[in-house]
Amino acid sequence: MFTDFSLKNAIKLRNTDPETVSAIQVELLKEHIRQAAKAPYYRNLLDSTGCNPDDFSSLADLRAIPLTDRHDLEQNPADFHAISPALMADLALTSGTTGDSVMIPYSANDLKRLAFNETIGFWGTGIRPGDRILLCVTIDRCFIAGLAYYSGLVELGATAIRSGPGQPARQWDLIQKLQPDGMVGVPSFLLRIASWARENGIDPGKSGIRSIVTIGEPVRKADHSLTALGRDLESAWGGRIFSSYGATEMETAFCECQAFQGSHIHPELMLVEIIDDQGNLVPAGHPGEVVVTPMGVEGLPLLRFRTGDIARLHTAPCSCGWQTPRLGAIEGRLAQRLKVKGTTLYPEMIFQALQEIPGVEASYIEVRSSYDLADEITVIVGADEPIDKVTINEFLQARLRVRPDVIIRKKADVLNVMEKAGGHKLKKFFDLR
Repeated sequence: MFTDFSLKNAIKLRNTDPETVSAIQVELLKEHIRQAAKAPYYRNLLDSTGCNPDDFSSLADLRAIPLTDRHDLEQNPADFHAISPALMADLALTSGTTGDSVMIPYSANDLKRLAFNETIGFWGTGIRPGDRILLCVTIDRCFIAGLAYYSGLVELGATAIRSGPGQPARQWDLIQKLQPDGMVGVPSFLLRIASWARENGIDPGKSGIRSIVTIGEPVRKADHSLTALGRDLESAWGGRIFSSYGATEMETAFCECQAFQGSHIHPELMLVEIIDDQGNLVPAGHPGEVVVTPMGVEGLPLLRFRTGDIARLHTAPCSCGWQTPRLGAIEGRLAQRLKVKGTTLYPEMIFQALQEIPGVEASYIEVRSSYDLADEITVIVGADEPIDKVTINEFLQARLRVRPDVIIRKKADVLNVMEKAGGHKLKKFFDLR
């Protein structure tokens, strides 16, 4: 397994020519496949397809291995375990956003790898040793993200402030006492902290927060520009906004650098493919489903795992100097793809449009099937101040070429539905098809 968790060598690798990096990745991939073969699921899969890692001479050979999807993992998670229970150093649970929660075992080396991943990500944002970072994320309840960020900061030599997603008043008490240089958290919650400050005579823009790493909600569009939520967050805090993307089962995350042109893919830790509905690779810069092979994992080593997320791969060298490919903003989920009168769209496109409408404070979507096999979309909007339903309808039609039904309710009622239905996250999409 990969054990070279040196930041110095990681930076050097990112400035190495792609051909040399690919040769290194082929050897890492072979090792990863051998580890995956220790899991019953992949041992049977590789045997049935005749795939032998010793025969691999290029990264293209990876495509000989069939895709794995979430259904495969949820059917029998234990069949994906490649280490004995005695070697499981940490047990995490997936958020269950698109299905039941799955137990993910991490070995001691997996935890080091996890910290290394976040160390590189933080370094790319400009966070350095000695910086203080407020972690507004859960670190308990078998939630891996908080532990990953904490471990990465410690490994980097920065200072972690383990605040968690608590009340805004408590967050401000910590901000004023401990004076962090940056924050990590869900964008809507970080915006809520800023709103509380303004309501209580505090200017969040003068807090000293320079860097904000966001998780859980998109703050970038496909063209790398900030969404309305991202712009509001940037305006409120006056700091730079960095988007990140990851999942518990991937054991790896992607984070933007200071060039803001996509999230860098760590070449020693991850291989990424973007595929169409038929499983074929799409050209760089075109949208498709993200398929990942997180190399160097011991506990649950996945091969060609379909994330169900839609994004684009950017392969040109980044202006930050790193030559590694980058993953663009998540544009939607394949399972949530909607079809309305010939128009294809994703819920995230609706949410981003709603962010542009003053007065909309919370929202979720319900989708049902109509008699003509099209989707019927209902947008439930939460607002405490009077807001015009017709205005929302017309704005969505102009932006999306679709006119969904809109229901307006009190913000608290909308949040209550989202909180009761969600796990680690607020549920925003209700698929009733």
